Amino acid sequence: MMKIQNFIKIYERSFIENWDLPALSEYGKNNTITYGEFATSIAQIHMLFESLGLKPGDKVALCGKDSVEWVRAYMATVTYGGVIVPILPEFNPLDVTHIVNHSEARLFIVSDNIWEHIEPESLLNVSGVLSLETRNVLHEAPDTELQRHIRLLKRRFNRRYTHGYTSGDVKYIDRDNDEVTEINYTSGTTGFSKGVMLTGENLAGNVCFGIHSELHFRNSRALAFLPMAHAYGCAFDMLTPLAVGSHVTLLGKTPSPRVLLKALAEVRPNLVVCVPLILEKIYKNQILPMISKGTMRWTLAVPFLDSLIYSKIRKKLVDAFGGEFEEVIVGGAPLNHEVEEFLHKIKFPFTVGYGMTECGPLISYTPWRKFIVGSSGKTLPIMESKVESPDPEHIPGEICVRGTNLMKGYFKNPEATAAVIDAEGWLHTGDMGTRSSDGTLFLRGRSKTMLLSSSGQNIYPEEIEAKLNNMPFVSESLVVDRDGKLTALVYPDYEAIDKLGVSVGDMDDAMENVRKELNKLVAPYEQIAKIVLMPNEFEKTPKRSIKRFLYTR
Repeated sequence: MMKIQNFIKIYERSFIENWDLPALSEYGKNNTITYGEFATSIAQIHMLFESLGLKPGDKVALCGKDSVEWVRAYMATVTYGGVIVPILPEFNPLDVTHIVNHSEARLFIVSDNIWEHIEPESLLNVSGVLSLETRNVLHEAPDTELQRHIRLLKRRFNRRYTHGYTSGDVKYIDRDNDEVTEINYTSGTTGFSKGVMLTGENLAGNVCFGIHSELHFRNSRALAFLPMAHAYGCAFDMLTPLAVGSHVTLLGKTPSPRVLLKALAEVRPNLVVCVPLILEKIYKNQILPMISKGTMRWTLAVPFLDSLIYSKIRKKLVDAFGGEFEEVIVGGAPLNHEVEEFLHKIKFPFTVGYGMTECGPLISYTPWRKFIVGSSGKTLPIMESKVESPDPEHIPGEICVRGTNLMKGYFKNPEATAAVIDAEGWLHTGDMGTRSSDGTLFLRGRSKTMLLSSSGQNIYPEEIEAKLNNMPFVSESLVVDRDGKLTALVYPDYEAIDKLGVSVGDMDDAMENVRKELNKLVAPYEQIAKIVLMPNEFEKTPKRSIKRFLYTR
């Protein structure tokens, strides 16, 4: 059985053992720092925390785009024994202010461009506000003397470590794994943000599983392009690689396929952690047009020739992702079924995992060689799962989980905690699916989005949307119930429309053809009655999930 280590001591040990190895870089910049340099800068921040009178358990809010400074602030807080409150920079200023206040943060570290829109007098508990980029004081409470402490920091640090800071000086607080280490405010599709309390045990459960599974290893390379303030990117693009001596390169910009593929080719990571949208866009924009051409379609129908073409496509895709990775782990949302089937057919090394912020995040995962297409992996050995259904293997029910990674609860919200964690400790995920006898999970959709047909059939709109999103002229879609009939809200693929010279007047006919073709692919009770075109992209969470609540009222 995998042993769960003390979360803080994992990094104490890693920084000592990997002192001279490269730890962090920012893509496109010549600013690589070693584990030793990283540990030294963390020690300086610890001294600043001491000067300010911060105590273990005090909260530090952190808001800004991913950067070396962001990672430094996060790791300095948790290794000091503080509670980190990472805030997604996409949150609006009122939400940011509310989270800083609700979390009772003593210190707020924030990007300058975000601070411009915050009202200082609205911050209730904060002693001081520091710039994430420059560490300048942006705001301080009376008698805090934050400015003076920062001015004297270098002198005090050199006085304490007269011969320089060495690996022998790395000694972090002894703090029990049961203590809360992070409060992560969710940005779900329901519109209600709650503070998920993650303990050292929850975070160590994820990290130790990553170490045990050798997702990252000493001297391996990682390209981090998921938001670090989100549990998925945090656990597997930052915490796990830094625990074993990996070199993490932070992308630091929006991961469009063009930008991302260029970075992957240059960094050549040993593991790729991504959300479905990345693979789906590459499939739709690059692979699908290629295999849909007349000659290619005919060739793929010929035995032996198809395997030759598939192997060439596989090599091209593997090379595009850097060519040196063990696997691509897809998480954060279900992968489009058509895309998944194709990637499996060409033997592309990918796997799909399942998790929630409330589990910091991992619940299930299977290495790609053992991955079952259509599944979300096997329940982790440190977690339990069940499906509330009379026949869990065949009839979908709500997926429930409990175990090492399960959160302590929602911060200052016992009612919301009691609504999702029952008396036996099971978290009711709100996800519908089935479960095989070995613990492999198969997701169908969210219980809150499930629709009931007039004949009593369960309809999972996500499954219809997955098919619709692969149709011509469709960029993204939502399937909703309008007066007892299924309506598809569609944001068109204007790039494809412009390329083919489709006029605005022809759009209605084009979408009617899309509707008819889609209805051939779905069950009778899943037939779409109408397509409504949307003028703008759907509003999304930072994880790129559509905020359904805005469109289903």
